[in-house]
Amino acid sequence: MNFKKIILITGGAGFIGSHVVRLFVNQYPDYRIINLDALTYAGNLENLKDVDRAPNYHFVKGDIRDAEMLDQLFQKYHFDGIIHLAAESHVDRSITDPMSFITTNIVGTVNLLNAARKLWQDHFSGKRFYHISTDEVYGSLGSEGFFTETTAYDPRSPYSASKASSDHLVRAYGHTYGLPVVLTNCSNNYGPNQFPEKLIPLAIHNIRNNKSIPVYGEGKNIRDWLYVVDHARAIDLVYHRGRNLATYNIGGHNELRNIDLIHTLCEIMDRKLNRAPGTSAKLITFVKDRLGHDLRYAIDASLIRQELGWKPGLQFKEGLEKTVDWYLNNEEWMTRITSGTYQQYYRQQYEKR
Repeated sequence: MNFKKIILITGGAGFIGSHVVRLFVNQYPDYRIINLDALTYAGNLENLKDVDRAPNYHFVKGDIRDAEMLDQLFQKYHFDGIIHLAAESHVDRSITDPMSFITTNIVGTVNLLNAARKLWQDHFSGKRFYHISTDEVYGSLGSEGFFTETTAYDPRSPYSASKASSDHLVRAYGHTYGLPVVLTNCSNNYGPNQFPEKLIPLAIHNIRNNKSIPVYGEGKNIRDWLYVVDHARAIDLVYHRGRNLATYNIGGHNELRNIDLIHTLCEIMDRKLNRAPGTSAKLITFVKDRLGHDLRYAIDASLIRQELGWKPGLQFKEGLEKTVDWYLNNEEWMTRITSGTYQQYYRQQYEKR
């Protein structure tokens, strides 16, 4: 079959990546989608069971830190585009193991840039290198104001510093070599298939099992929440219609203090589990605050709305209800994640082929 485009999606077995892969595989049957993932702890091919036999989808196990492997992959498939999501992304892990974030988020990104530059040379027509980043590169806001595309970078953790570095390098390759790059910085994602080290799936899992719900400090830190499917739709628009060298901020317009989010989750879970109101809230446990914990993130997403017509499709309460329903209806998925047996899926499905 002759494909109109061949697109590499890095980190496609992860939380956000799997939703992007699913959207592209289903929406563009004339594109060949290559999913490259190292299958570290957060990469789960079970997230893509519904598309892994699709004729336009192919999975490759590999690490973006391996420059030689990337060169071979680019020569084999002659990619027209790269959607780069592969990253170490958990702040707590970056505090205890910063070097993993340096090598994956910075060196891995440069390896991809170099591979794309070697393949495309100066023939950039129809090509695109799309780098997905985070709002955490902007630092911490006070009680007012929003991050815009021109906000100065002020990262406060090894994670956000590594992402800020990779952002700068992507832009540098665009300006220096003419590489057709585009970037987005998004707010906190939530939804199905998220690894349960993150706040929302962790809280759902613990409430269901009557375990304590850890909340940093006094729970006053504020985040802007974006439903992951809405983020995937934005990525689709930016890949196809975004301007070269442009940056677009993607936000959910849902600012909440962590403690208010947890109380809302507790109310939903009490109702879904037929528990007396207030039962789940008794599980809330305040723990020592994270080092360098940013107070507030908030995104001004007016540019992507004005230029590309994107806006969130779900109100937060609706998205949270859908998210809770998914986790409650997929208890087996959560069990395999928390036990580690999900990592057997690759061996069962791919090493036998």
